[in-house]
Amino acid sequence: MPELELADTGAARRLDDLLVRVASGDRQAFESVYQLASGRLFAICLHVLRDRSDAEEVLQDVFTSVWHKAAQFDRAKAAAMTWLSMMARNRAIDRLRAAPPRPLDDLSVADEIPDFAPQPAQVAEQASDRQRLDDCLDTLEPRRRSLIRLAFLDGASYEELARRIGSPLGSVKSWIRRGLGQLRVCLER
Repeated sequence: MPELELADTGAARRLDDLLVRVASGDRQAFESVYQLASGRLFAICLHVLRDRSDAEEVLQDVFTSVWHKAAQFDRAKAAAMTWLSMMARNRAIDRLRAAPPRPLDDLSVADEIPDFAPQPAQVAEQASDRQRLDDCLDTLEPRRRSLIRLAFLDGASYEELARRIGSPLGSVKSWIRRGLGQLRVCLER
């Protein structure tokens, strides 16, 4: 059976029904739940634990719990995949917390710490993009330029801008829309 797609409400309802049957000891329903959900649950475990063998063990624990605790599932509170996903995530986090901490002097840990700082090429590209945006903003009529900066760089709402400058809301929206159109044309050059 293919893995359950969350957007498929029929498959989601089927999984709900299967869990109800598992609660009554239906082994075939349990096998179907495993076939439908194991891929997604394994991905959750692997994402949290970053170790395939640990993720496999946690997945096995999750399905053991599903067999024993299926009666606790309440479709009025959550969909079956949500209930299963939370169980997998919580078990994986518990496993992660139970693992002995790595010694701080182990430098191999440094390779696993993500570096979120932008790379030099990204910094240069962002600076170039920013300069192009500033140049294009400078080509706009001052009122449009000011409104766009306040709306998109300072986070002011259209209503707030209309109150600040004492103009009708429709006019403010129109000025901003036209200015954005001019910016688009300028940036596409």
